[in-house]
Amino acid sequence: FHGINQRLNRIICDSIFTNRLTFINSLSKNFIDLLDSNTIRHKFCSQILPSIHNKIQCLDLESSSMKHVLYAANYPNLNSLGLYNVDEESVRSLSTDENRCENIKNQITTLFITIHNNYDNYVNMLLSVTKICNNIFTVFTRLITFVLFESYINSVRLTFDHPLYSNFRSSTLLKLIISVHSFDACLYLLDGRFDQLHTLYVDLAYIYPPDEIENQGDLPALKRFSLSCNAMVHDYDKTISPLLHRMSNLEELDLCFKVYVRNTHIDGNYLKTNIINQLPRLNQFGFYILSVLLTINEMDFISREDMQRTFIDFPNNNIIYYGDFFPDAKQSECHIYTYPYKMKYYNNITNNFPGGLFESVRVVSLFDEHPFEHEFLRRIVQSFPFMEVLSLTNRKSQNHKQSSESDNDNRNLSVIPYYSLYELRLINVHDDYLEEFLLDTQTYLQNNLILYLNYESLKRVTHNFTRDAT
Repeated sequence: FHGINQRLNRIICDSIFTNRLTFINSLSKNFIDLLDSNTIRHKFCSQILPSIHNKIQCLDLESSSMKHVLYAANYPNLNSLGLYNVDEESVRSLSTDENRCENIKNQITTLFITIHNNYDNYVNMLLSVTKICNNIFTVFTRLITFVLFESYINSVRLTFDHPLYSNFRSSTLLKLIISVHSFDACLYLLDGRFDQLHTLYVDLAYIYPPDEIENQGDLPALKRFSLSCNAMVHDYDKTISPLLHRMSNLEELDLCFKVYVRNTHIDGNYLKTNIINQLPRLNQFGFYILSVLLTINEMDFISREDMQRTFIDFPNNNIIYYGDFFPDAKQSECHIYTYPYKMKYYNNITNNFPGGLFESVRVVSLFDEHPFEHEFLRRIVQSFPFMEVLSLTNRKSQNHKQSSESDNDNRNLSVIPYYSLYELRLINVHDDYLEEFLLDTQTYLQNNLILYLNYESLKRVTHNFTRDAT
């Protein structure tokens, strides 16, 4: 295979092709091993890799082929490693054969991993991720960059609730991208265990006021910080605000969260007083903040003009704002965000949504006390082309229902395709929205979609599961 002809030899030995070798392919929500054939794997490991081993700087490997490739040759210039679909056993195996992996362990400075999420419950997942991270920092002692990546659907999170496995640390780590369970876990990442860390991107499942955690002093090394959370934030002034005030040398900041406020919505004046003025070195600030105020008084709702005035002289002048008052829910909501948008969440979109393109967003929720019509949902798909999760809350019936008996030409024009959608939540909705998404004359959904809905509503819409159109 390797010696078929001189041209192939030149290609194989050209550093343009050998600096980085990727033996995985992303398919839907999973990563596929390109070396799953024993024949192909044997030829690569016995013939090709030994002949180019000194040219390889980066490897991307699926866990089942990981040891075969790493043991096939010495890689003196390998410094970056991507390990996909790993589990406790595959990571642990790297530390058991110390002689064969010793050089690699000391060379790797950049590590990118995804964890095979086949856990039967959330608690088991948290424990397993903690064990894997503990092993990672035991095996790879010179990491500079560590990325624990998953799609939102397959997300795994780190916790520090297991002291036996939670004492890992690194004096070389500079950049960390990770998802964690709680705000406590975020604070543990910043308790001094990574004392040289200058970049932290962290996604949190929940944000509540923390327990008593030691070592919450200043963080002078931190230059870039990104925090996102898709759950409602409680007590911002006891969580996010004091954390940011520890970052005196911060230069870049991204925030994405939704929060209950007591007296008034978060606006430009609040951001300038409580964030920008507290971080004198800050030169890039991106955000998406949804503030929710419980009120029965529509006068508490801030107008677009008043909101715009609070962003005069703001460092980033491309700020989008819109808001709504909901008399039934007795609350008002205010969205403020920088554009272009680079967050992965966008929550509680209403009919007042101003539009735009949001290619980074993976998780979208819709909420309104006015109906969502078919064409509005088309706008949502156009604005969020890579949306993976959609949840909809609306008890109002649609005013302009599409006819399931429409002719083929109109039918093809009216169908909305959700090509990227993996999960759809229709729990607290009028039956019209079940029809909207279940009728093939209106919506195209993937076959492997995860659907959450009310069983009784489903029976009504499907005529007790006898309606062909659904």
